Amino acid sequence: MSKVPVSVLVPVKNEKANIVRCLSNLQWVDEVFVVDSGSTDGTIEEAERLGAQVVQFHFNGTYPKKKNWSLENLPFRNEWVLIVDADEVIPEDLRQRVADKVKNPDADGYYLHFTYMFLDYQIKHCGYASLWVLRLFRHRLGRYERVAVTSGSKTGDNEAHEHVILDGTAKRLPGSVLHYAYPSIDAWVEKHNRYSNWEADLYEQFVKGSFREGEGKISRARRSKRRIKSLYLRMPFRYVARFLYHYVIRLGFLDGKPGFILCVLLGFYDFLSWAKVYERRRLARAGV
Repeated sequence: MSKVPVSVLVPVKNEKANIVRCLSNLQWVDEVFVVDSGSTDGTIEEAERLGAQVVQFHFNGTYPKKKNWSLENLPFRNEWVLIVDADEVIPEDLRQRVADKVKNPDADGYYLHFTYMFLDYQIKHCGYASLWVLRLFRHRLGRYERVAVTSGSKTGDNEAHEHVILDGTAKRLPGSVLHYAYPSIDAWVEKHNRYSNWEADLYEQFVKGSFREGEGKISRARRSKRRIKSLYLRMPFRYVARFLYHYVIRLGFLDGKPGFILCVLLGFYDFLSWAKVYERRRLARAGV
């Protein structure tokens, strides 16, 4: 069977627990780049064993982050790029649809739907049932939005929440990516502790109205969501509201104990982000 003419970008750091499953699932594509950030757990060796091209990325602390650097610098031999995280799997039906659209496209990019797995349980509510992300696109036309970060703020070197700004049209592609996001509470807490630094950086931009990068190129729906988020960030006790939103309004209680745990953690994530903003302002006033 001939390979599908698409280049896959897999950003990693210490993903040995996931990388074999991920790359074994990508044998149908023409080429795979694993972009690493100094893994020490055997990720690189496993990736090379499975035929991926491993490239090292060294973050300067501000910009570019890993995916934008990869889109700018990797020698893709295909027009189309597919972004896949190490904890994601592309099912057979979606592979065929990707192959069909790459060969006979009717858009410049495609949003993929994600099925969210938490503690080995498929989350069907909590606001995660309708998660669509732009992951397949003509690589020359797409870049992740640039969100200003404070040097040394430990936000991480990978675009975790930034959106792709596509200079072209995009559609939704039927099917669903299996996202084995967090097999343990430890994994969730470790990643979201890092993400909360990014949220703290973003807070001032939203509240001050200084978040402008790519504003004219993102969708109207996305701009509306950002206006809502700007208001939401001003809410007192918003971490309580976050829990109630996911658990009650988005029916998280129907996901049983995993749903309850996830919704509590989401509220805690907002609390942690708020606490880090408070800490930064306190240190700034003290001249530290």
